[in-house]
Order: sequence, then C-alpha cells, then structure tokens
Amino acid sequence: MSKVAFIFPGQGAQYVGMGKDFYEQIEVSREMFELAGKAADLDVTSLCFEENQRIHITEYTQIAMLATEVAILKAIEKNGNRPDVTAGLSLGEYGALTAAGVMSPEDIFRVVRKRGIYMQEAVPSGGAMTAVLGLPADLIEKICEETEGIVSIANYNCPGQIVITGEVQAVEDATEALLTAGAKKCIPLNVSGPFHSSLMAGAGERLDEVLQNVEIQNMAIPYISNVTADYVTDKKQVKQLLIRQVSSPVRWQQSVERMIADGIDTFIEIGPGKTLSGFIRKINKGVKAVNIERVEDLEKLDTIY
Repeated sequence: MSKVAFIFPGQGAQYVGMGKDFYEQIEVSREMFELAGKAADLDVTSLCFEENQRIHITEYTQIAMLATEVAILKAIEKNGNRPDVTAGLSLGEYGALTAAGVMSPEDIFRVVRKRGIYMQEAVPSGGAMTAVLGLPADLIEKICEETEGIVSIANYNCPGQIVITGEVQAVEDATEALLTAGAKKCIPLNVSGPFHSSLMAGAGERLDEVLQNVEIQNMAIPYISNVTADYVTDKKQVKQLLIRQVSSPVRWQQSVERMIADGIDTFIEIGPGKTLSGFIRKINKGVKAVNIERVEDLEKLDTIY
C-alpha cells in the first residue's frame, strides 16, 4: 500500500478555465467555488473561467488558485481518498491546511482573499524575484548576504533551482554575481512583489489581524509548514507560522525530503499544472508524482488507492 501525500501548488500555475470541468460536473466542487465567491465577496467563477487579466494579479490569483485547489480536493475526498500527510508551496499551504482539517473552507477563503490583497499592497514600489539555476544553496545564500540591499532566498524548490527575492537593484546585483559564480541561468519572474522577503513583513502583520478571528482545529491529517519544513503538531503554532510564512523562505525541497524520509512514496499534486510534480522528480526519482487538474485525472487515483 502506498503512503500518500497531497500537495498543492502556489502562484504561477494559474490559467483561465482552471477547474471549470469540476465546477460543471461535480456538485461538491461547484459548492466550493460558490463558497469561495461568497467568502471573498468576489465573482470567483468569472475570475477562474472567463478570459481576463486579473487572474494574474496577486490580489486575485490567490483566491482563484485556492478555490480551484479546494474544489478538486473535495472531489477527491468525496471518493473516500485521504492522504497520510499534506503540504503546499507558499499559497498552496492553505490547500494543505484545508486537507488537514485545520480551518473551515469558508475561513480559509476569507483569509486568503485578504492575504492576496495585503501582499499586493505591501511594497508599492515593487520588488523582484529571479529563479537561479545550477548553483548550490549555500553559495546562493552567501552571495545574497554579501550583496548590498535587501535580497535573500525565497524558495528552495529542488536541486539546482532556487528563487531569490528582494529589492530590484539588490536582486539585479546578486544576479550578476551569481552568473559570475557559475549559475547556468537566472530567469526574472513575472511577479508583482518581492514575495517571501523581509519586505513582506508588513503583510504578515496585517494577516495576523485577520487570523485572530479564525478558529483553528486539531489536525485530522499531519501537515508540513513551509517555514520549518517540519510537521506542525500543535494547533497553537498555526497562526504564527502563517504570519511568518509571508516573509520567510519556502523550504519546499526540505519538506519533500522530510516526507520521503518518513516513507511517503506517492505525491498527488492537486490543482493547476505539474510544477510540483516536476520538482519532486528532481528531488527524488524513486517516488511517484501525479497531478490532478481535470476531472478525467481522477482515474489516476484508482492505481494508487
């Protein structure tokens, strides 16, 4: 019997039309899209299904992505399928929290709508993020520390792929130094802010106020935090970790390695795209990774459960 992790992607995987077949064909999925719209006071179905540019703006991307992930999750759960552990990358951690039963979907949607707005507004002057390919993490950390200005690691995605974040000039200077140090490629990301940098601390503080009114439940399923790459065992830790997550590095590679060390051999990516499945294959070729983003993908679960 496989040991299974449900994993959830973050921003960047979104596209117009994501989740539409679940909305049209599966009642519990349709209910989740409608609940997301009500909780966020936003027309989430139009945002996800009709041609528009807002879907790529952080303030809207986050609720659109989460609504899609939770809609697909509920379709999977309806068939009685449960994971042994769950985790998500950045925004995707809120999908994991839903799977773990830590917050109600309504509360999760409400929190993420605010999170998207606060992260969009946190740095009016903007910032930058760049994916660095082909250098070890310790060298990237060292170069960021030696660069003038605010620049640091945002994401430890997988071996050979790390994202840096911070002030525009500092990221550009660090990029130059990283290329000189032998990086294969540095790819600027099309983002609206320096996510997971110290510049986002203000967004975390604002998120704290929203989380004060949210009830945290005991974990029905273990989940792993981006901040620590470790299991969250005490529900009292949840809010503080979510506040820190906004301005802390996402330790995705370390999270996956922890799950594999504990016997997880099958990862089910729930939501748009195959980004996380690709990362997992680079972290460990010996485990299985499948993605569920369309209704017909649910058939893949028959080979796992």
